[in-house]
Amino acid sequence: MPLAHRNGVHIAYEITGAGPPLVLHPGMFHTGRRWSEAGYTDALAATHTVITVDPLGLGGSSAPVDPADYSPARRADSVTAVLDHLGYEKAAFWGYSLGALTGYAVAVHAPDRLTRLVAGAFDPLNGFESAIGPMLRALNLPADTDPWPIMRDGARANPDHAAVIDAADPAALHANYEAFRHEPGLHESLAKSPVPLLMYAGTADAWHDPMRTFAERTGTPFVSMPDADHIRAWRNSAEALAFVHPFLTG
Repeated sequence: MPLAHRNGVHIAYEITGAGPPLVLHPGMFHTGRRWSEAGYTDALAATHTVITVDPLGLGGSSAPVDPADYSPARRADSVTAVLDHLGYEKAAFWGYSLGALTGYAVAVHAPDRLTRLVAGAFDPLNGFESAIGPMLRALNLPADTDPWPIMRDGARANPDHAAVIDAADPAALHANYEAFRHEPGLHESLAKSPVPLLMYAGTADAWHDPMRTFAERTGTPFVSMPDADHIRAWRNSAEALAFVHPFLTG
C-alpha cells in the first residue's frame, strides 16, 4: 500500500476510480478495505477517485501509543498528509463513526482542504461519552465501569473486527480509544466551519438524536435511517449511497 508521512508517522491508503478525489475513512476496528467489502467503493469509483485510508493505529498505518498522537489536530493531519502525498489541494470526505470524528477534525483544523463532508454516526455535541451511559445501562453495569474491555471484546465477536484487533498493537488501540473517549465534542468549532456538511445516523443509534440536534441548530442536512442501529446503518450501503451520492456529486 502507498504510504503518506506526517509528524513522524505514516498513513496507509489505497486509491481507485477516476474523477474528483474522495477520501473514505472507516470507524474503529475497521481498515480502509471495509469500504470496499461493504459495497461503497465500487459505486463511488464510477464518479470519483476514491482514497480509502487505514486510520492511525490500524492496518498498514503507524500505531503510536500516546493518546496525544490521536488528537483531533493529528487526525486531521493524517488526512491532509494523504492529500499532499497525492498532490490534491482539496477533496471530499466521507467518514463513519471514528471516521466522522476525523472528518469533523479536518473541517475544523484544515477546512480549506475539504470540498464537502459526509459524517455518519458520531455525536459532535458530546463525542463518545454520550454513548457510554446507554451502553452501560443496557448491560446493567455501574456507571463507573471501564467501557474499553466491553467494546473491544464485543467487537471481537465479529470475525472481521477480530482480525483487525488481533493484528493491531493493543497499546495503540487503547491509546486511540482513550483519545476519542475523552475528547470533548467539536460542535462549537464545527458549526463555524465553512465546509458543506451532510450528517446521518440510524434511528436506533445512541448518536442519532445528538446529531439531529446539532443539525437542527446549524441548518445542516440530516438523514435518519429508520430502525438502523450503529452497525446496521453502516452495512446498509445501498441506502446510504442513495442520499450521499447526490450530495457528493451536486
